[in-house]
Amino acid sequence: MQTSAILVIAPSWVGDMVMAQSLFKFLKLENQNIVIDVLAPAWSAGLLKLMPEVRQIISHDIQHGELGWDKRRQLGEKLRREHYQQVIVLPNSWKSALIPYWTKAPKRTGYKGEMRYGLLNDMRIKNKLTLRRTVDQFVALGMPKNDPRIGQLTPPNPLLSTGNIDLSLNKLKLEQPSQPILALCPGAEYGIAKQWPLEYYAILAKKVIAQGWKVWILGSSKDIAVGARVEALSGSAEVDCISFCGQTDLVDAVNLLSLSTAVVTNDSGLMHVAAALNKKVLAIYGSSTPVMTPPLNPNAKILYEGLSCSPCFKRTCRYQHYQCLRRIKPEQVLSMLL
Repeated sequence: MQTSAILVIAPSWVGDMVMAQSLFKFLKLENQNIVIDVLAPAWSAGLLKLMPEVRQIISHDIQHGELGWDKRRQLGEKLRREHYQQVIVLPNSWKSALIPYWTKAPKRTGYKGEMRYGLLNDMRIKNKLTLRRTVDQFVALGMPKNDPRIGQLTPPNPLLSTGNIDLSLNKLKLEQPSQPILALCPGAEYGIAKQWPLEYYAILAKKVIAQGWKVWILGSSKDIAVGARVEALSGSAEVDCISFCGQTDLVDAVNLLSLSTAVVTNDSGLMHVAAALNKKVLAIYGSSTPVMTPPLNPNAKILYEGLSCSPCFKRTCRYQHYQCLRRIKPEQVLSMLL
């Protein structure tokens, strides 16, 4: 079978980037001779290097929401030399279809999104009744238009490799754990309506430490205050409950999650990372829904109240009670954990 080169325009969120691996795996299953390059924000390069299906990572510094007309045009014209047979565009924005247009690839595939007529020549209509999950929507773009399998195919689950674990441990002055590790991911970049209460995370931490576990709190630099708060509220010794928020890059976070025994997390990017590492994941949903973005792992368990006002997809609770999250008690999570 002839080798063909495909360029994928990657999404801008960690969770979506992990789910995009299902598309890469599907393309390889369909044609093992396909080579896949990914155009992605620079921050995601470390994560993409853990996906063996990707041949080349093309990093860019175009900020989320930035038009960057000249940058996009120059990059598209440069990529024209690669002679891609197809470009698959995962984001829905008009801007994200500019670089594919300038590559002059013969097939430029994506959803209608923000009226991208003329930029894409393989336009798809997103049917959310047959493609309810984000991962299904991604994989469908790798299939021929009107393929009868669309909506019926079970996408391959993401499966991340790990980086140099010893390098991450040395960086953080850690040793290989000899006790079970509970990783907590309490951050919620989207808003507090997706964040299980910090005091609940702290209660859970205290209870598992009493059972002989260690607790690692993971998150980005935006989660430093959140991690410190959980650490303080737990009232535990520093060696038993440690926040690494803001101290790790994505590869470090992958490596630490790979060493964990279990992961308790909001609906977040790190939830998808933990699931792709085949860890025992307890995923807590508030304003979002597991119908669209579930953890793609049979070992994952979902906690979701499904109130009459759920899912609202709001950043904050319009009723200010946050009952979709507060009704999920630490004791309930602990019973599923142990």
